[in-house]
Amino acid sequence: MRTGIFVGSFNPFTVGHDSIVRRALPLFDRLVIGVVGDQVHKPDMPSAEERIKAISDLYRDEPRIKVKPYYGLAVDFAKAEKAHFIVKGVRSVKDFEYEREQADINRQLAGVETILLYAEPQLSSISSTMVRELQHFGVDVSVYLPNKPNKSY
Repeated sequence: MRTGIFVGSFNPFTVGHDSIVRRALPLFDRLVIGVVGDQVHKPDMPSAEERIKAISDLYRDEPRIKVKPYYGLAVDFAKAEKAHFIVKGVRSVKDFEYEREQADINRQLAGVETILLYAEPQLSSISSTMVRELQHFGVDVSVYLPNKPNKSY
């Protein structure tokens, strides 16, 4: 069984994240979305349980997607899930350089390969940080958040 993981804090889970999930799913028999657990203390971050529930609700009709908390290194989570691949989204050259370095280390540590999926052009400026900042200033961010179960796999 080909298993991939897609990990992050997903605070919040954006339409950009959803795009990566939809595009990665055909590559795997199972895709596990790993939500960083509550050991990360960021201001106003919803609990891991809340973030997991919100993401699980989006994919409730897709049995190949599982959403779970993870703690520690992504490669340890990959091993626990018997995954040989980590899926990452890349929006810019800056993202690419960071993810390339992480991919090298993950391959050295655990033999886990990283698959980079480039952001769709219309989504390349969307980030969780940007969404949180807009929310802080009272902007309606619904256009940046997937709000219905996704059935277009």
